[in-house]
Amino acid sequence: MVIRRFLTLACLALSLSAPAYALTKVETSVDRNPAIQGEYLVLSIKADDDVDNASLDTSGLLKDFIVGRTSVSRSTQIMNFDASKETRWQILLAPKQTGTVIIPAMTIDNISSEPIELKVAAPGSQPEQMKNLFIRSSVSTETAYVGQLITYKVKLYLGVELQRGVLSAPNVEGAQLKQLGDDVDGTEIIDGRRYRVIERTYSLIADEPGTLSLSGASFSGDVLVESSRRGGMFSFNESRPMQAKAAPSEIEVLPIPAGYQGDWLVSDLVVLKEDWKKDAQYQVGVPITRNISLLASNADDTSLPGISLSLPDTFKVYPEKPQRKTYVRDKQVVAQLNQTTAIVPTQPGSYTLPAIRIPWWNSRTQKQEFATLPARNISIAPASASQESPQIAAVSPQGNSNGLWPAISALFALLWLATSLLWYRHYQAYRYRAAPSGADEGATSNAPKATDALRQFETACRNGKTGDALVTLQRHMSQQAGMPMTLTDIAALSYDLDQAIQAIQRQGYSQDGQGLEVEKVITAVKNAPKAAPHSTQSALRPLNPL
Repeated sequence: MVIRRFLTLACLALSLSAPAYALTKVETSVDRNPAIQGEYLVLSIKADDDVDNASLDTSGLLKDFIVGRTSVSRSTQIMNFDASKETRWQILLAPKQTGTVIIPAMTIDNISSEPIELKVAAPGSQPEQMKNLFIRSSVSTETAYVGQLITYKVKLYLGVELQRGVLSAPNVEGAQLKQLGDDVDGTEIIDGRRYRVIERTYSLIADEPGTLSLSGASFSGDVLVESSRRGGMFSFNESRPMQAKAAPSEIEVLPIPAGYQGDWLVSDLVVLKEDWKKDAQYQVGVPITRNISLLASNADDTSLPGISLSLPDTFKVYPEKPQRKTYVRDKQVVAQLNQTTAIVPTQPGSYTLPAIRIPWWNSRTQKQEFATLPARNISIAPASASQESPQIAAVSPQGNSNGLWPAISALFALLWLATSLLWYRHYQAYRYRAAPSGADEGATSNAPKATDALRQFETACRNGKTGDALVTLQRHMSQQAGMPMTLTDIAALSYDLDQAIQAIQRQGYSQDGQGLEVEKVITAVKNAPKAAPHSTQSALRPLNPL
């Protein structure tokens, strides 16, 4: 018991009599010299004691360097009962200028380090194969026209593992700049070293003639590099910020040539395409869908002019909203405009749809050219309602028949037809006498009878089948008039009918059409006035005239 107490007192005495640790030395070093302007290097500061983090003042570095992330670590070593402590700072520095730069002495608790003379080289002076990260850029042409699409390609080469980063577009004034497509990730071998390559493509369109200056794309981020601190049998990677910038570029922008005529479009190649069915059959009131595509190589979709159709007055035109897009195919930028138009013929006959010409400037040949579609000849047949209207077929005897049967057959056919007409007139007279009188009669005197075609028209309108609605409307009005009627003839009967037909056509053939007011359209058809009677009178007088 006495011995244990004696040993405890002895250890306590030795600990009290041990000398206190004190800072005696501050050392600084860099991981490489010479350095590259704008690229980070590591400044290590070592103090031989455990000192507070805030005891190091780094404000003197801000004059000539960009100061990045700072890390602090502490360690204690005991060897042969001799203990030593150490505090280490690691500061990331990027030189602001080339030449010789002095890293000033670092002072901690009145103990200073030696200054470091650092040589800084220009960014392009170091061979690329010696770099861990660099950028290459290129432009498709150094001379372009106003409105011409210029491709600016950037390649980021990484010889180390990327942890995080941002690739920024070049700064440019007086031009429209946007990214085309997604980044392309691949690999390349340069002088025996494999690099990861991230490629990005931008489109550049100058707004005004003159000299267009690009500052160059830039990268800023963190990469993983082998740590400068090694010990034992293990090695570690540490995150280090890095920056890189592409070389600046200049492009001469030319004005629009004085002799050019038409909407300005500059490209390498412009093509007009159309989906057209040869020998197709067309009818009055049935829409003709025309799909036209305009494609331009090395152009932007916003620069493509709209496609307008010049058609005769006997056609109603309902264009849809053009669809535009720009994409990259086989390393070529292609702009495309798709225009869909519904063309509704209103009168039968033979017509010529005029040719289409789009002017454009060939940037390679320096000449104006035209993309064309040929004229189209089409024949418009009468509406199907005219084929369904009642007609009397003439019966003629065959040339090789000498008997009386053909004449007798024709006579019986005429008698049957006369009987049918007399019965029909008698039935109409009976319905007229049974119709309501007075105010009700005046309100419904002009309304057509509810035929099957009218009921089919109502059903088609309510179900949104605009094509069926137009066909059944013609059939109904032709039956009421007793003669074939086109949509133009029907629209001429009244203002309400004209508005109803236009509403149905807008609903069916145009994306920009408003919703169809079904009941209003049906009411206009029911209250439609009858067409003027046909000039040809029947040779058979009715037995019971009205």
